[in-house]
Amino acid sequence: MNAMLKSTDRPISQTYRLALLDLDGVVYRGKNPVEHAADSIRAAQRAGMQVEYTTNNSSRFQRVVAEQLRGFGLDVEPRQVITSSVVAARMVARHVPAGARILVLGAEHLREEVAGQGLTVVDHAEDTPEAVIQGWYPDMTWQQMAEVSYAVERGALYLVTNRDLTIPRELGIAPGCGSMIQAVINATGAEPIASAGKPESAMYDEARLLAAGNETEPVSRESCLAIGDRLDTDIEAGNRGGYDSLAVLTGVTNPHELMTAPAHLRPSYIVRDLRGLQEAQPSTDASDGNVWTCADATARLEDDSLTVSDATDINALRAACAAAWTYADNGGDIGSVSLPEFSL
Repeated sequence: MNAMLKSTDRPISQTYRLALLDLDGVVYRGKNPVEHAADSIRAAQRAGMQVEYTTNNSSRFQRVVAEQLRGFGLDVEPRQVITSSVVAARMVARHVPAGARILVLGAEHLREEVAGQGLTVVDHAEDTPEAVIQGWYPDMTWQQMAEVSYAVERGALYLVTNRDLTIPRELGIAPGCGSMIQAVINATGAEPIASAGKPESAMYDEARLLAAGNETEPVSRESCLAIGDRLDTDIEAGNRGGYDSLAVLTGVTNPHELMTAPAHLRPSYIVRDLRGLQEAQPSTDASDGNVWTCADATARLEDDSLTVSDATDINALRAACAAAWTYADNGGDIGSVSLPEFSL
């Protein structure tokens, strides 16, 4: 688990061999590209960094995602896209006998992946499924969610693709798979027994195995960097699995969440956007009991107030996080501290 920020002597893209790159809020928002993302990924690849795309979105085929990314000017093969449907289908197959009936709530991608594991896809609780796998897609209906509830009430194993409460879309933040799962939990009182998506680390483990190709050994955890915009999925999955992680500010996470993050949600690095892959990461240091520095920026915590030298400087945010995390780890109540408002 990462407790404090790390630093690098070289650019991130030269420090790690494999980027485990989230999509929603990092590379795109719905159909729209995130600013600077594609150029930064290409530059990282030129520097020798491999890229695997990891997404909790279970609704889209790997080939469709790859085509969208190629539309942004990226060189992507479908095999580089690791969706929660790919991981979920393998997960459910480990819990049931071959050929078992599985009620699938999700897009065609999830249904095909489940069928590809030698399982029988059904749509109704009356088909007596041995397990349910619930994903997300935009056209899911109340009746489909009710079938999931009925099957779970009758004793079917309950598994899910991911538990993201929200998902970034073109027009803003929308309810994600986790919000739909909560509706089933409310109806049945049953919690899912397993989740394929982040914050579980199974997706990162699968990605580094696939990235190894014909090599006998997978890419080592120490050579991988989990990159995402959500602390409670991307970053937590990295910490659970023993991976270093990088948080970008182009999606869900904001400076306030970073400053108040508990240890299990703290990233190894913080950047504005993926241009940070081409930068070495400066260290954060305590210059005295109350002041933290990062490059030329400072953060001071005293009298229940945290102030920074420049609220538009990413290094000031890094220093502020170091100050806030140290305060919290020493028993302080960071919720009672007045925190700076950043404009990044």
